[in-house]
Amino acid sequence: MFLRLYDRVIALAAHRGAPAYLAALSFTESSFFPIPPDVMLIPMCLAKPARGWRYATLCTLFSVLGGMAGYLIGKLAFGWLEPWLMASSYAGAFTHVVAAFEKWGFWYILLAGFTPIPYKVFTIGAGVVGMPFLAFVAGSAVGRGGRFFLVAGLIRLGGENLAMRMRRYIDVIGWGTLAVGAVLFLVVKLNGGSP
Repeated sequence: MFLRLYDRVIALAAHRGAPAYLAALSFTESSFFPIPPDVMLIPMCLAKPARGWRYATLCTLFSVLGGMAGYLIGKLAFGWLEPWLMASSYAGAFTHVVAAFEKWGFWYILLAGFTPIPYKVFTIGAGVVGMPFLAFVAGSAVGRGGRFFLVAGLIRLGGENLAMRMRRYIDVIGWGTLAVGAVLFLVVKLNGGSP
């Protein structure tokens, strides 16, 4: 099952329109879309390792531009979005982000680029608290760029060998990931929390 999906994603990643989709995904993920660009960046780098730096640059540029859009959403439209956000699953993370921005500013947004927490929470939060815009852009560029160039660099180092190994073990990785996710879900549920 996962092998067929992997082969399909790699084929799509090699498509000539893939960079445009990567740019669009990078932009929207930083402001409102829930899927991170890594889901396209990784297979694109696996399909064409020599273009990894170009893909990481594209990803970084459009992620920062999308982050600017998220910042503006926070700055200009938060009153309209607040009821939806506070009723969503992002409410707790958002409240934590706002408090942290007031204390850490630039360093917080820089580190946020590496976290698994959806980046839009940080970009909108920066706009809500009025983080200085240039510091926000600089932190976004360094944090997001660091993440995407690290991914591209690791794949470039692994090259064709990494792609072949990934393909060989993709079913094990896929089922293992689902199993870990199920166990974590059960642990949280049994401890009275919510995922």
